[in-house]
Amino acid sequence: VAAANDVTLAVCTAPGEGKLPARVIGPDALHQETRGKGANVRHVTNIIPEWEPAEGLLVVEVITPGGNTSSYPPHKHDQDNLPHESLLEETYYHRFNPPQGFGFQRVYTDDRSLDEAMAIEDGDVTLVPRGYHPCATTHGYDLYYLNVMAGPKRTWKFHNAKEHEWLLKA
Repeated sequence: VAAANDVTLAVCTAPGEGKLPARVIGPDALHQETRGKGANVRHVTNIIPEWEPAEGLLVVEVITPGGNTSSYPPHKHDQDNLPHESLLEETYYHRFNPPQGFGFQRVYTDDRSLDEAMAIEDGDVTLVPRGYHPCATTHGYDLYYLNVMAGPKRTWKFHNAKEHEWLLKA
């Protein structure tokens, strides 16, 4: 890779067999959507969604406006239990606008054998090996994250935390 200007480059990888050729994914190939409502609105750009060819990766960019939550209500995808839930590990690469902003992310399981609450700042990467993983940004600071998922089956089927599912009907 050669850059004519300063660049932040993310290299996203997952195991594969090399069955598909490398390709450039230009802006015209991206699918954008807005998810959520109220203080749960976020803007999603699907870079490598499950309906596009790839061997293992699912990749999206998300912009969460200041004061909003994302990956919320809490959901998980840590069981190979299709068609109800898929097993996917996940990383979040966080950026803030303006960059001195901060937010929070919690990664936890039902039995709390994993229960980590983290302050996130510009440039942080969080790992979600399993469990629920909501995040929130503070007022005045938009949160961008590059979200990369991979697992044994390349599909995104998630399970919402039952105690928070009522929010989807509110």
